[in-house]
Amino acid sequence: MPVAADPPPYYRLHVFVCSNRRPDGHPRGSCAAKNSESLRNYLKARAKELGLAGVRINSAGCLDRCELGPTLVVYPEGVWYGYRTAEDLDEILETHLLRGGRVRRLMLRPEDGPDGGHAVA
Repeated sequence: MPVAADPPPYYRLHVFVCSNRRPDGHPRGSCAAKNSESLRNYLKARAKELGLAGVRINSAGCLDRCELGPTLVVYPEGVWYGYRTAEDLDEILETHLLRGGRVRRLMLRPEDGPDGGHAVA
């Protein structure tokens, strides 16, 4: 039996920004403790100002790269970024979300992190 084609995507790009918060002093830390919530708000506002059509920026729970945070992931490509500043986010907006390139200096690889990318739930 043939498989029906998937419907078209709602968004051209979907950005998930970790906003997970752990208790202060947690050994893994958390993205929210590293200012991810206000940086996410900045990213959303700048994307809107730039008129990025077909791009959705959402909060996400834990993306399990806590030690590398704050982090975000862009789909459908599955490209992960660690960032620290609004300037980092501007570079991701301009290079990846607008032009389709990559910000190599901010990209995270599956093997990054304390467990070599093999998270245990």
